[in-house]
Amino acid sequence: MTLTEELRIADAQGRRVGWRGWAALVVLMLPVLLVSVDNTVLSFALPDIARDLGPTSAQQLWIIDAYPLVLAGLLVTMGTLGDRFGRRRMLLIGAIGFAAISALAAFAPTAGWLIAARAGMGVFGAMLMPSTLSLLRSIFTDREQRRFAIAVWAAMFSAGSAAGPIVGGILLEHFEWGAVFLMAVPVLVPLLVFAPLLVPESRDPHPGRIDPISIVLSMATLVPIVFAIKEAAVHGFDLMIPVLVVVGLGFGVLFVRRQLRMDVPMLDMRLFARGTFTGALLVNLLSVVALVGFLFFVAQHLQLIVGLSPMQAGFALVPGMVAMIISGLVVVPIASRVNARIVVPAALVFSVTGYVLVALSATDADLGILVAAFVLLGLGIGAAETVSNDLILSSAPPQKAGAASAVSETAYELGAVLGTAVLGGILTSLFRNGMTLPAGIDGAAADAARETLAGAMAVADRVGGSLGDQLRLAAAHAFDSGVVVTSLVGAGLVVAAAVIAATTLSTEPHTSEESDVARRQIGTDPR
Repeated sequence: MTLTEELRIADAQGRRVGWRGWAALVVLMLPVLLVSVDNTVLSFALPDIARDLGPTSAQQLWIIDAYPLVLAGLLVTMGTLGDRFGRRRMLLIGAIGFAAISALAAFAPTAGWLIAARAGMGVFGAMLMPSTLSLLRSIFTDREQRRFAIAVWAAMFSAGSAAGPIVGGILLEHFEWGAVFLMAVPVLVPLLVFAPLLVPESRDPHPGRIDPISIVLSMATLVPIVFAIKEAAVHGFDLMIPVLVVVGLGFGVLFVRRQLRMDVPMLDMRLFARGTFTGALLVNLLSVVALVGFLFFVAQHLQLIVGLSPMQAGFALVPGMVAMIISGLVVVPIASRVNARIVVPAALVFSVTGYVLVALSATDADLGILVAAFVLLGLGIGAAETVSNDLILSSAPPQKAGAASAVSETAYELGAVLGTAVLGGILTSLFRNGMTLPAGIDGAAADAARETLAGAMAVADRVGGSLGDQLRLAAAHAFDSGVVVTSLVGAGLVVAAAVIAATTLSTEPHTSEESDVARRQIGTDPR
């Protein structure tokens, strides 16, 4: 019996899917794991890339930024196309393209070639992520099973992010920098073999026409805003930042007005009128901001102040990632019995506690305190992400699962860049204002030492002796003093997420009627 047949029987008789459904879940986790590892592994290869390809400083930034910019701009478009043409089809096309472009990137002869390859990876990566989440919606029509499947999806994303530094360290220790791109091939080949056998096709049974104008407007909305946030995080605020934001918002207004006028819009804006959908998106967004912001300063503290290698710092973060995975799985039976307005705020109390612990001990924090704080943060974020992602999918019509998944993924991408821009920007500003240089550090060395913690530590290494030691202590004090304020801001963001969850998320536990509606609406076919 194929999974498609099993799903149809389950739909008709109200049964839960069997082993084929879980086998399909395993297959769908392959691209999730790959993309999440890819988000963090490349930064560790940059020194080797810079030595071999000799990129300019601007090209180095584009090597990093080309992928997320294209990805964020195309997520909604690709999710909607998946609803129309088939989510499994988009997944397979994305896997083939991502693997092929990754192989080309591994042997890039110039920086320009690598930037173009990263942009191409963004195109095909945008096909992968919405497809995986929306296919879970069509495979697991039983709410409790789907919630568990989404918990596994979120857990794999967290595991991949945590494994990035470790995988990068191992690969770069034994191979050339191209290995970080070539790893996509062995991961995606099993997907191409088993997805046609185990994953059923699903699509919107009544899709509207393709609207190129909406596609262009969606990209014109997201790309300038994401680019502005990234530029603010890297270079600070200047006149171009608000110009880019205004341009993006202007195109966003045009996009929304067009969607509201269309009989069958690319993205149904009425979804955002549903309190649970919008509330879950905001919880998702703020949770990612808090997580990425925390990782921004903890990674620097562990490597530049504690003195750990990138691989050692990655291992130090593993307990927190494990806690995130476990909490995401444990919350599944709880969320089926207790409504989300209670579950999510209660979980986020752990995350607030983690941030407060850092704020109270930042100027005297040892490795154990930071690990414990990240465990607390992970406990809350893991549970909140599982419940919010489930609510996003459940509150959208099943035939629009691709678009809903794409919106959720876009919130994740925006949260990631906002985490660096907002919390990272606050910390950088506080560091620069609080940095008191010891006598004897002046000129270009002083400018570099005031710019970033890494710059200060590099200057201290060059200067050496007691003066270098004084500079290290001054930089560590300025950085950790900034972490105090940044942690309180992070705690405030998590509190805001908890308040949003308590006031907007569904007050009713899952009912069997909802599953019945889902079963009637999902379109699956064996092609």
